[in-house]
Amino acid sequence: MSSFTFHFMAATFVSSIGMVLVLIVKSCLKKHLSAGGQYNLGFLYFALLAIPLIPRGFFSLFNSGSRVIRNAGNVPATSSPSSAELVAAYSNGWLQDFALAADSSAPGYIPLIAGGLWISGVIFSAGLALLCNRKLRLISESVKPIKDDELLSLFFRCKEETGVKRDVLTGTSVIVNTPMTMGFFKPVIILPATKMKPSDARYAILHELAHCKKRDIQVNGIMCLFQILFWFNPLVHIAFKRMRLDRELACDAFVLEMLPKEQRTDYGRALLNFVSKFSRSPALLFITRMGGSKPQIVSRVKHIASYVKETSLLRAKSICIFVLMGILVMCKIPVVSAFANTGDDIFIFRAENVTYSDLSDFFDGLEGSFVLYDLNEGAYTIHNRGMSVTRVSPNSTYKIFSALIAMETGILDSDNTGREWDGTLHPFESWNQNHNLASAMQSSVNWYFQDFDRQTGIEQLYSYLAQLSYGNRNLSGGVTDFWAESSLRISPVEQVRILRDLHQGNTIFEARHTDAIKDALQLAERDGVMLAGKTGTGIITGAVNGWFIGFVEADSNTFFFATYVQGDSDAGGSAASLITLDILEYKGIF
Repeated sequence: MSSFTFHFMAATFVSSIGMVLVLIVKSCLKKHLSAGGQYNLGFLYFALLAIPLIPRGFFSLFNSGSRVIRNAGNVPATSSPSSAELVAAYSNGWLQDFALAADSSAPGYIPLIAGGLWISGVIFSAGLALLCNRKLRLISESVKPIKDDELLSLFFRCKEETGVKRDVLTGTSVIVNTPMTMGFFKPVIILPATKMKPSDARYAILHELAHCKKRDIQVNGIMCLFQILFWFNPLVHIAFKRMRLDRELACDAFVLEMLPKEQRTDYGRALLNFVSKFSRSPALLFITRMGGSKPQIVSRVKHIASYVKETSLLRAKSICIFVLMGILVMCKIPVVSAFANTGDDIFIFRAENVTYSDLSDFFDGLEGSFVLYDLNEGAYTIHNRGMSVTRVSPNSTYKIFSALIAMETGILDSDNTGREWDGTLHPFESWNQNHNLASAMQSSVNWYFQDFDRQTGIEQLYSYLAQLSYGNRNLSGGVTDFWAESSLRISPVEQVRILRDLHQGNTIFEARHTDAIKDALQLAERDGVMLAGKTGTGIITGAVNGWFIGFVEADSNTFFFATYVQGDSDAGGSAASLITLDILEYKGIF
């Protein structure tokens, strides 16, 4: 709920900016747009309002050069590593979890309340819309076939004249006093049962057939749906109110284009004649009618009185403006969708050589992702495409970079990494003693690394993380806690890319500092192949998240990996490490 609410509200804000831009263009370029062009620009609202409904990371799924495979044959179940060195490392604490629970209950109420209010508003708005549309059933039941042969013949002539090919029915009703069209799937033009002048009847039928030709009933339904979903956004209601007026102006223009010049005044009088009989009623979802509100009628009468036949140049300019605005909106949708995630949630991942592989059998029911990078092949193997680019808290895996930055700034000497314990009691016994880099990394000692970050300061930390392109680089959670289920977030793919760059020397850090980190991360060696890694565990509001990142280094090749899992108490850094080891063994890497 928290993630969805933030994404939805942020995307709605950015979409609203786009809607304002469309409204400005419609106003400023009004003389260069036909009536139909003004109406058509309103369809861009639909694209903009679809942005908040686009799943987070949707556009990151389209990676060039990627392919998807599923493992063939039986995959072994998750088990403990067989290597004696790894068993010893695990029992000594290298792969155990050392994590303090983070309490998110206070900030969690805000998105929960906001989400609840939004859902309540949607339910209320939908109920109100259905309540207001009860009259549709009464109108539908009151419709009678047209018995007047002249009126029926007029209807078919008008249908042929407007070029409407679809199946459109017609009838009369004693409870309607202005022409209207209803029916989402099969439109029915309903005329008042009272006697009408033949000219008024013709104008009314032409106008309603124009609605059918443009499928305005379906469009009106979509507008009402968006108004229900975005009930809290006044801009949506304003934009669609204007779009409904543009729809009527476009239909008027469609009819006026067909009429001789001397009949246009009669068409306007017919509109006023129907309006004088029009009684206000609630807005109906799947219906259009010739009448409207007083401001609408005033605008329409002015438009009819001043109507000039639209030129080919005006139509061409309208098309060009619509196409340019459409391209602008469509090109910005992926960017806006990513912006709506504020850089916290989704990493836009593009790579040429990516294999998406189903490794779910290794995760034993846990939700998670595994990313592997083969240095020689320059190829990625990824399990769970969506989670691989989803940014989450790095937890203790960040300590790798805390130490690197401390060495780079001179706070930590790579040749003398010892630090004295200040006597403060901590929940883990292994934390209550002196530590050096290797032992602090092994037991994931918070105070050891937090002291480095305090001395470095937020500004320098941000500068280094920005140069590393480390996740969202959001340090607003505070200098000691931003990495522990707080503001800093990073995806599994990004973890692997940074590890690769560190190993290859493609970063801002000196080689002797990265070598010191490699030594501190070393877990085991077998037949000349070395495994290095760091776990991380986050416990927040009853949920557990686990990381295991690192690399396998041999003379001939190096593989970089990042495993992330989430779930109940069975998830965590230990679970992530065991899953990783099984996958590496299955692939013959370690």
